[in-house]
Amino acid sequence: MTQSHPRISKAVIPAAGLGTRFLPATKATPKEMLPVVDKPAIQYVVEEAVSAGLDDVLMITGRNKRPLEDHFDRNYELESALEKKGDAERLAKVQESSDLATMHYVRQGDPRGLGHAVLCAAPHVGHEPFAVLLGDDLIDPRDPLLQRMIEVQEQHGGSVIALMEVAPEQIHLYGCAAVDTTDEGDVVRITGLVEKPDPADAPSNYAIIGRYVLDPHIFDILRKTEPGRGGEIQLTDALQQLATDEKVGGPVHGVVFEGRRYDTGDRGDYLRAIVRLACEREDLGPDFRTWLRSYVAEEMQQS
Repeated sequence: MTQSHPRISKAVIPAAGLGTRFLPATKATPKEMLPVVDKPAIQYVVEEAVSAGLDDVLMITGRNKRPLEDHFDRNYELESALEKKGDAERLAKVQESSDLATMHYVRQGDPRGLGHAVLCAAPHVGHEPFAVLLGDDLIDPRDPLLQRMIEVQEQHGGSVIALMEVAPEQIHLYGCAAVDTTDEGDVVRITGLVEKPDPADAPSNYAIIGRYVLDPHIFDILRKTEPGRGGEIQLTDALQQLATDEKVGGPVHGVVFEGRRYDTGDRGDYLRAIVRLACEREDLGPDFRTWLRSYVAEEMQQS
């Protein structure tokens, strides 16, 4: 019999990173506010949470992250100016971000890693399962990964991690999962986790991507987790304990994702994400694709 588990209603978005890979652009602007076409990256992530039914969103921030709060707040002066101009289209776009969800904010303080950032959410989350969405991974809304993860968590309890198969030589860039198959084709049972292993030591080529649905017992483990790789408290280390002892907080499952994911974590992938999303836009795509084909053809002739 399928067991029923508490419905998830809260999403946590860690956003306290310094964004050093995008300097100097991120010297005064949070990396989460860098535009992907015409919306900041962070808005795509909040929209994903809301689409999965999670309209209570806690953002873990740090110093110089005030623009994040401003973006999801009302801007009465701008709204008034647009209203007076009769620019209903842009007015709707401005108001959209402030009406998306009930937003909460807490500062991480010391940047002690993703595990510590998640631990900062404990007072807000309480004893409920919750989702964690990392802003560097944008998931195409046509591929409802988070909804699927919530379904798996509601069915099995415990925690659920998003996984994606990567080339073996790329696994050292990710957390990596050891897995057992299940009766469901896109679901695996996670038996172990390791953060950024050498390819020769990796238990699989299943990489952890930035979506998690977590049992609240993770907080107790994180409080006792010592700093690991990079001197930071690693969420992967805490999940490893859950995976090896399900009596603590239930089993850990993985959902193997084969959909469209846009990695904005480095400059090259950020640019590719903009190009891909712009090409797929109804309002921008046709003209942009025509220009792009022409540009590539010219470059190939010159090379």
